[in-house]
Amino acid sequence: MTRTLLLIFAFLALMIGSFIWFVATWNPDERAPISTAPTQMERAA
Repeated sequence: MTRTLLLIFAFLALMIGSFIWFVATWNPDERAPISTAPTQMERAA
């Protein structure tokens, strides 16, 4: 039981840590947006 809980918590920590790493190192200039819908600024122009 304790081992299972530790494995679950370790997995959750890994998932949360990888998400934080992804967000912290995100550079929007390197990647094109995924959506093709016009943004608010494009519609106003």
